[in-house]
Amino acid sequence: MNSRRRFLKDAAIVSGVAGISSAVSGSVSRAWSEATGTGSVQKIVVSPDGPVKTLLEARDAARAQRRSGKAGPITITIRAGRYFLPETLILGPEDSDTIWEAPHGEHPIISGGRLISGWTKKDAGSAWTAHAAGPYFRQLFVNGRRAARARSPKYGFFRIVGESPQDKPFQLRYRGNDIEEEWASGDDVEVVAYLAWSDFRMPIVKVDSAAHLATLGSAPDPSAKEPDARYFVENAPDTLDMPGEWHLDRSAQEVTYIPFPDENMEQAEVIAPTLERLVFLEGDPDSGQLVRNIVFRGLTFAHAEWTMGPEGYVDGQSGYRAPYAIQAVGAVHLRVENCTVAHSGGYGLFLGRGSKHNQVLASHFYDLGGGGIRIGEEKPSPSEAGQNYDNLIADNEIHDLGLVYASANGIWALQSSRNQIIHNHIHDLYQVAISVGWTWGYEPNQCSHNIIAFNHVHSIGKDLLSDMGGIYTLGIQNGTIIRNNLVHDISSFTYGGWGIYPDEGSSYILIEDNIVYNCKSAGFHQHYGRENMVRNNIFALNCEFQLMRTRAEPHISFTMERNIVYFDQGGLLGSNWTGEGFILRNNIYFDRRGPDIRFAGKSFSDWKALGHDQGSIIADPLFVNSGNFDFRLQPKSPAIAKGFHQIDMTNVGPRFRAGADAW
Repeated sequence: MNSRRRFLKDAAIVSGVAGISSAVSGSVSRAWSEATGTGSVQKIVVSPDGPVKTLLEARDAARAQRRSGKAGPITITIRAGRYFLPETLILGPEDSDTIWEAPHGEHPIISGGRLISGWTKKDAGSAWTAHAAGPYFRQLFVNGRRAARARSPKYGFFRIVGESPQDKPFQLRYRGNDIEEEWASGDDVEVVAYLAWSDFRMPIVKVDSAAHLATLGSAPDPSAKEPDARYFVENAPDTLDMPGEWHLDRSAQEVTYIPFPDENMEQAEVIAPTLERLVFLEGDPDSGQLVRNIVFRGLTFAHAEWTMGPEGYVDGQSGYRAPYAIQAVGAVHLRVENCTVAHSGGYGLFLGRGSKHNQVLASHFYDLGGGGIRIGEEKPSPSEAGQNYDNLIADNEIHDLGLVYASANGIWALQSSRNQIIHNHIHDLYQVAISVGWTWGYEPNQCSHNIIAFNHVHSIGKDLLSDMGGIYTLGIQNGTIIRNNLVHDISSFTYGGWGIYPDEGSSYILIEDNIVYNCKSAGFHQHYGRENMVRNNIFALNCEFQLMRTRAEPHISFTMERNIVYFDQGGLLGSNWTGEGFILRNNIYFDRRGPDIRFAGKSFSDWKALGHDQGSIIADPLFVNSGNFDFRLQPKSPAIAKGFHQIDMTNVGPRFRAGADAW
């Protein structure tokens, strides 16, 4: 067994998080032993040229073996090739104790799409067309690359005139000739718009060119508003004019594509997604009928579609309307290892109601219309059977998300407890990298004792949406820890590009040993909450402010101690620092522009006279090389004398290469 396989199998996978390894070691070891089982292992081989050619046949063959009385786990080996699913692969309780894996060095692809062939040159231009009978599709992949749906403008955005419309249906006031009257003649042309933390997509129903007014297919979200909001128009036939773009004519069932110069359409592999969900683990937690001990190893899942109704959709926070390529209900000891989920329209994986003790390890999630991984439901479960907890999400690479549902998250945990989100690399998406909690305010919920540690989070927001951050929390979360994460380059469109963001009601959270830098609005922002502990962090080189607090409440919002706050632009404290509901002590502050730091408009001495920042100092912490974002402390650092301990970032992010290609 090579060292990487041994490491994945070993309970030492959680050794980087102090204080939790023993509890989780047992569950990891039990999960592995239960998945592999004891006794003889039955084997089924799926191959494009073998007697078992499809995954559905393999599943049914495994069921037949079990009905014949054969005991023990079953391994289904999937040889290299592309396997197009004619329908969702549904695995129920009878499919438990099964390993679905690729042989080492082989890379089978499980696809929810269909090939589009028979391309012909269209007239004398550069476009090619093909017949596309069958289900309507909104994604197209050419030689493994996501093609761009025809849009206007090609780059950047149009702007809605004035304040956010609240008319029902949506009344979009446009400028000039941004919207054409003929675009309302069918149901294929869509407006995609961004407002604050959300986005919407609606068909154009009617255009009044004299009034410069377009009526869209649905109503706006009254909570998400933005003046002069940005939008673009997608899938209008007369906007198809650039290499890499495509358009689908629904009525003619014809797809048109303009290839890049190096693409030969007579040889290209063109895939249109058909299935919205590729795999569904369908248990029934309430009756105790669970799907147990399923392992997916070394597999690639691709080409899951997204759909919308005739009115379009308004997508709120976290891309909650997005579908899921792989979904689990009542799954216990599911193990997704060294897999890839890509080229799809929604989230990659959803561990839903009654799913617990599951592991997603060393996998690769990218090029997704939604987010990477969702854990738990929106509402608390009234029964223990329906609750979601004790899942391990470790060593994954998650990036290039939100390509349809822009507000989707990298990892999104809702009503779920005792999860470990550790050693992941999450980057290049538009809203939040890691979001934990789904209760606004101080109401009881089922989110607690989650560990978010040793993750590398960067390039989040990318100036598209607002009110977002690198690591985000909601609600009371007893025992939740945010530790040893590296968070940087968080940028919003307007307000709210924060590094670590405890939002409404976030309470009783320990935030320590994190390094946060290069965030637009602040490295740390708490909207409101109770008794969070923020200690031994470095907040450095953020732009507008370094630390922010929105709401004063009649209790302690947070305690900040032994932190280093280091900056060269913007202010130190932003928003609302009134009242007595916060404790700052033994921190080290340094502004490279000079020693006169203002604390909520006050001098340091006046600030301390109010009782704040007792034991804190203004001093250069003596980083090794802050210009190169090396925040190790030199031996003579005054921070060390204040009790600050070095933050070790050498073990942050995945501990080996993730995804099916690494298998």
